[in-house]
Amino acid sequence: MVAEEKKTLEPLSEEITIDLSRVPLAPQGKREIQQLEMALIIATLYSPEVLELIRDPIERATWVDSLAVAAAALARQKAGYPISKIADEVGRSETMIRAYLSGKTKAGRLVLQTYEKLKKGELKIVVPFIKVPTEMVERVQKLEEELKLLNNVKKEYEEKLKKLEEEINKLKTENEKLKAEIDEKTKIINTIKEKLLALKELIEYIEKL
Repeated sequence: MVAEEKKTLEPLSEEITIDLSRVPLAPQGKREIQQLEMALIIATLYSPEVLELIRDPIERATWVDSLAVAAAALARQKAGYPISKIADEVGRSETMIRAYLSGKTKAGRLVLQTYEKLKKGELKIVVPFIKVPTEMVERVQKLEEELKLLNNVKKEYEEKLKKLEEEINKLKTENEKLKAEIDEKTKIINTIKEKLLALKELIEYIEKL
C-alpha cells in the first residue's frame, strides 16, 4: 500500500508589526509633528477598544474625526504650541482643545493612553495581513501570460482586418471605375444601335422607291 503524500498548507494570514520606536515624543518642526500625529491616530485606531467602537458604520466617521482632532492637538502640545495656536491649526475652539488634552473626552483619553504607551516603549501596532496562497499567485501569473498571448493574437487579427478593409476599399474603387466605364460603353452601344436602326429604315425606304 502506497502512503499518500500530505501537502502542508501555508497559513493564509500573518501579522505585520509596525515599529514606532523612532516616532518623536517631543517633536521639533511640522514634519515631526505629523509623524507623532499619524502614529497616535493609527495606534489608537488599532487598539481593541476603538476597533470595537468603530464597527458601527454610523459611529465610525465621528470616531475617526474625534481621534484625528485629539491626536493633532496632542502632537502640537508636545511640540510646545500654545492652546490658541493649536485651536487655529486644528479648527476647534480652545475649550474643546482643552477637553481633548485633559482627557475629558473619550477620544482624548484614548489618545493620551496611546501616547503614554508610546513613551514607555510598550506600544506595538500589529496589523493582520492576508497572505495569498502560492497556488493562487501561480494561477494569476498563468492567466496574465494567457492574457498577453490573447492580446498578441488580437493585435495580429486587427492588423489582418485592417489590410482586408484596405483591399475591400481598393476593390470598391476599382468596381466603381469599371461600372462607370460600362455605363459609358453602354451609352455608346445604344447610340450605335439607334444609328443602325435609322440606317436600316433608310435602306428599306430606298428599296421601296
